[in-house]
Amino acid sequence: MSPLWRDQIDVFFAPGRVDLVRTKRGLKPVSLPVMTELIHGNQDGVPVWLTPIQHLEHMLADAAGTRMTVTLSNHFVRYVTLPPQPEITTPDEVLAFADFRMREIYGSRVDHWTLSISAWSPVYGAICAAVSKELLAKLEEMAMSHQIKLNAIEPYLSTVLDRWMKSLNKQKSFVVLVETGRICVALMENGVWQSIRNQRVLHDVVGELWAALDQEAVLSGNKEAIEQAFLFAPEHPALTLPHESGWHILQLRSEKITVPAHFPAPVAEKAKEDACPA
Repeated sequence: MSPLWRDQIDVFFAPGRVDLVRTKRGLKPVSLPVMTELIHGNQDGVPVWLTPIQHLEHMLADAAGTRMTVTLSNHFVRYVTLPPQPEITTPDEVLAFADFRMREIYGSRVDHWTLSISAWSPVYGAICAAVSKELLAKLEEMAMSHQIKLNAIEPYLSTVLDRWMKSLNKQKSFVVLVETGRICVALMENGVWQSIRNQRVLHDVVGELWAALDQEAVLSGNKEAIEQAFLFAPEHPALTLPHESGWHILQLRSEKITVPAHFPAPVAEKAKEDACPA
């Protein structure tokens, strides 16, 4: 089968849900309704990705001959910024620098991770993402067993930045991704990514987001009376911070750039979409 005619499958893979959209290829591509599998609790003593893998396996029962791209929830990814280094120019030097930066924070756990680095610039640096080697191997094995061509496995933050980078203020932008149980806050100043905080939500998403943004602003050494943050939270469309927080929240979505259909949406909205005729 010609790659141009393979159906495309896009997956969002998280501890509590797996969302899948299949696009039928042809002269007029058509996207089928979103399939969402909710996961209530994971097995004790096993990797947190194992139960979602089992759900995805079931969802791919009739996917032979397709192509697939998987977006990984920030639950499964660790990030570090790679500050500009004019003397670092070759791919091997960049990888060694990324490994060093990861080990500064995470130590020997890096031995079990695969590192992925955004486009490196000696002037602007880059972002490094790390994902479990075992998880990547399992996704690759699953694709092969179902006769699926695996196009890419992409971290959630990287996918969002690739899509909405031009919407940001390169002089200073706080970028926030909120999904169920996790907050990710990245700060860019003068085109350089300064920091990335990727943390669990323990109790209250509004309070913990407010605290995380305040802490990042203070650590940056240049906190304004009123700061603005670009928020991407498709599962929480009404999420904002109170006026007295000192944060002006801008939604990182527009009519020109739509949110991919496989990105996590509120469950009620997903159910409504599935009930609509194709």
